[in-house]
Amino acid sequence: MKRLAAALIAILALGSCSRGDHKTHIYLQRFFGECGAEYGGSTDIAHAEGECGIITTIVNRFNAENPDVHIDVNVVAWPGYPQLTAQMAARDPPDLVTMHEGVITDYEAKGLVEPVEPYLQAAHISPDAFTDAARRGVTIGNHIYGLPIDTHGGLFHVNTALFAKAGLMRGGKPVLPTSAAELISQAHQFEQRTGKPYFIQSLVGDPAGAARNLYTYMMAQGAVLFPDPKHIKLNTPIGVKVASFFRQINVQHLGTLNMDTPAAIAAFVNGEGGIYPTGTWMIGSFQKEADTPGRPLYKSYAVFPYPRLWGERVEYVSGHTWVVPTRKRSAKQREAIARFFRFMADHDYDWARTGHIPAFKAVLDDPRFKALPHRADIAPLASMGRPLPGYVLRQNAIEGIVGEEAAAAFTGQKTIPNALAEAERRVDILLAQVD
Repeated sequence: MKRLAAALIAILALGSCSRGDHKTHIYLQRFFGECGAEYGGSTDIAHAEGECGIITTIVNRFNAENPDVHIDVNVVAWPGYPQLTAQMAARDPPDLVTMHEGVITDYEAKGLVEPVEPYLQAAHISPDAFTDAARRGVTIGNHIYGLPIDTHGGLFHVNTALFAKAGLMRGGKPVLPTSAAELISQAHQFEQRTGKPYFIQSLVGDPAGAARNLYTYMMAQGAVLFPDPKHIKLNTPIGVKVASFFRQINVQHLGTLNMDTPAAIAAFVNGEGGIYPTGTWMIGSFQKEADTPGRPLYKSYAVFPYPRLWGERVEYVSGHTWVVPTRKRSAKQREAIARFFRFMADHDYDWARTGHIPAFKAVLDDPRFKALPHRADIAPLASMGRPLPGYVLRQNAIEGIVGEEAAAAFTGQKTIPNALAEAERRVDILLAQVD
């Protein structure tokens, strides 16, 4: 009873403090982890590290510099959408929430998030300031539905020491292929000279990676993956060609098999292969390895967007955004949201230190960004990145289905036409059930 009474007193005290302070309160809900023990009281954005540390100190600094406003933060376990959906069903959503670009359309279709043009206008932020990839990711129809803060996608993380041993370095940079045939040739050369696989692959339990590979190289050849909101097209000559290429890599033992993501990460940092195709979010961890004497990646790490193998230089991407759930708000709350948008835009460089690509063109040109490790090499992702069309619902679930079937095709668990046809069938059934 004493513990219960103490807890009730604490809750009442917190409520009294938070709502009786004459501040405008904004309820912000986010993922990116919890790190209050290290950064809970910090406003030093420049010295924060990692997604959690940087976003925590940005919010802390905003609160410190805006004494008439207070951002109340709720940290949810990644990705947080079940909780958000429950809050919306109860008609008590947050004022601001982190959301992946591919998820926005699910909420927009039901009128659960607001277009953010009024907030952008009040914050003096023009959508023209967004990078091409970021703007595509938050646009549905003729409206903007989020403040983009980054673009993230797949990259070729390269062990340059092994590339040098394979004779695939020129001018201090890895020689990456410019066609599918050239990749196979270079992969054989790499394997013959190093005794290690060209690719480290996380093909077990990583449907996002397999889907990303299939989407990217189909898009590059002009494939229309979703001819309409209810159908996907994968079992086509282009789809078969891309899947056959990745199957060839495995048949010829040019990439690792039977690895999940933790195993693939461990293999790459231990120097067990040449390239690990994974996301922007791994740059910080791999760079730390590259800066540590005695580690296999020491001074032996480079990273680039996926190379052009066919058609255009295009890559499937997503991004993180701030969205505004639909609910009643006071004029002061709406003004506070706009002010927070302005603050986030002004600190997009700081967020880009996470390894993600900036959402604003000006940051791409910022000398500070260009001076960060590898950023000049990965910056093209901001223009070559392509999300799925804004009219496609259930993108996360679709990615899981496509990735599962694509991995089965790549590894030979299913024939390529059967796997692609099954992916189409399963996705079309899913979309047919969506209102």
